[in-house]
Amino acid sequence: MRDPGISVVICVYTEDRWEDILAAVSSVRTQSYPALETLLVVDHNPALLGRLAREFKDGSAGATGPVRVLANAGPRGLSSGRNTGIAASHGEVIAFLDDDAVAERHWLRHFAEGYADPRVLAVGGRTVPVWASGRRPDWFPEEFDWVVGCSYRGLAPGRVRVRNVLGGNASFRRTAFEAAGGFATGIGRDGDRRPLGCEETELCIRLTRARPDAVLLVDDRAVIHHRVPKARERFAYFRTRTYAEGLSKALVARSVGAAKGLESERRYTTRVLPAGVVRGLRDALLGKAGGAGRAGAIVAGVLTAAGGYAIGSARARRGAPAFSVAPIGAGITAAPEAKGAGA
Repeated sequence: MRDPGISVVICVYTEDRWEDILAAVSSVRTQSYPALETLLVVDHNPALLGRLAREFKDGSAGATGPVRVLANAGPRGLSSGRNTGIAASHGEVIAFLDDDAVAERHWLRHFAEGYADPRVLAVGGRTVPVWASGRRPDWFPEEFDWVVGCSYRGLAPGRVRVRNVLGGNASFRRTAFEAAGGFATGIGRDGDRRPLGCEETELCIRLTRARPDAVLLVDDRAVIHHRVPKARERFAYFRTRTYAEGLSKALVARSVGAAKGLESERRYTTRVLPAGVVRGLRDALLGKAGGAGRAGAIVAGVLTAAGGYAIGSARARRGAPAFSVAPIGAGITAAPEAKGAGA
């Protein structure tokens, strides 16, 4: 099978991440497997849109294809931004990279290898945290690295079949969106508002329902390095994010059913997290820094996520889920590209 052309979509929303955005684009430009194109989708920020349009006014990216700057064509939020990128892209495969992450040189090559099997409709990778303080906080358990958008302890190593990929380091065949539609709006990130998530989980479950023969993979050789700002190293953010995850999981379970929506979470909460508590307590007894804090953080994370899930479920029972899915190419259209300094 021929190698697929891969479009890379990077959704951006704030000028505060200007240097991060440039670093993300640079990491795509230096891939050993060249990207067909890089699309920067700006989420309702005209100043950032114009600045990026000027930065990449010639669209040139050397051997890696053009850099294109677009406005989010839908409502504010990460899901709509991704859908705009999908609709505007030309690749057989669409890869997504966070705006505050950099990809290792062979990132796209490992994605492309996964698509040698025509049954594979999605390939994700491993996301490694880069702590702003220079090191992991002693109290922060690896089992909860998903709180900061990274791969976490408990995921199987190697190239493995999964229920869902993680959205900040993921790729999909275009046919996946043709079969299942795009990312659901009304769920997932919306700038600096409450840090909801699970939009990729909901999409992947919807995809395997539409295509029961679909194979979804994670290849831990496809690595990106994700910056974690100091504000997200604090317990206050940890508590907020775990609560928001519970709210999100309730929306997903309401949409696709608890059996599928919580399938992976059951193993995680009954095996991975108890082992983490035991490990933390053992470290505390051995006098290792942060052991008791890690055990306590795991318990607190479970309780706040459970609280969010209970509240989200109660809200969902009072009405339909507060998100919708538009078909790519029908309800979702590409925004016009920003043009140079006149954007």
